[in-house]
Amino acid sequence: MDVKLLTVVAALTVMMYAPPSQAKPISLVERCYCHTTIDSIPRSMIRELRFIHTPNCPFQVIAKLKTKKVVCINPEIQWLQQYLKNAMNKMKKSKQTN
Repeated sequence: MDVKLLTVVAALTVMMYAPPSQAKPISLVERCYCHTTIDSIPRSMIRELRFIHTPNCPFQVIAKLKTKKVVCINPEIQWLQQYLKNAMNKMKKSKQTN
């Protein structure tokens, strides 16, 4: 058998039986979730808040609404800034009591 043909067959065999990689391309991993944000939304509409901070994206706030719609909220909204400040103060107080 020709050496080149044997090399190609061996390489194809290894590729067929090698376990598939679970890694995602960096372009998919590093994408920001929020491309646009909403500047005004009533707090009463929000069911759940999630905060995402990744190295290549700005601070992102994702809200799940009572209508089950998911939207990105501008993190500079005044009530959200107050909410975050209160949460930080609660965390500091709980650490001091422990």
